[in-house]
Amino acid sequence: MRIHIATDHAGLEFSKALQEHLARQGHEVIDHGPVEYDALDDYPSFCINAAQAVANDWREGAFSLGVVFGGSGNGEQIAANKVEGVRAALVWSVATAKLAREHNNANVCSIGARQHTLEEALEFIDVFIAEPFPGEERHVRRISQLAEFEQIGLISGKEVLEPTEGATPAVLESDEAAAN
Repeated sequence: MRIHIATDHAGLEFSKALQEHLARQGHEVIDHGPVEYDALDDYPSFCINAAQAVANDWREGAFSLGVVFGGSGNGEQIAANKVEGVRAALVWSVATAKLAREHNNANVCSIGARQHTLEEALEFIDVFIAEPFPGEERHVRRISQLAEFEQIGLISGKEVLEPTEGATPAVLESDEAAAN
């Protein structure tokens, strides 16, 4: 299977070990970066590229999965989920790895490299890759609703709030100002 991976500086060592681990299992591993340590790197482009590659593969009828790493995995999951057609799950246990595939047909998993040992992370990824999506109707229905909203901003037969006009700011104010 083709596995797209990406990280930030916090997950670079995990990424290298993961690539070796997956290659030994016979997977085609495509690394979307970074290739060297830079404490000031920005994870969004790396993770978006890995997620976009997964989405592109799926659109072309090729099954692939993605794995993104960071210190907590949160930002990397958020970045991956910005790509249409991607369902990235923050995986922090064997159970969440299994359920991400089984219930959500997640195609990208995100893991916090500072939250787990390498052995734990490899176990989560192995479970994520091995778990098939059984296609139960209730899960297909829910995933379809997410895809519909992602594509047209509506969910048929459901009430969904309309967005207000204008761009949503990335930051409203500093945490210190908000506390006062």
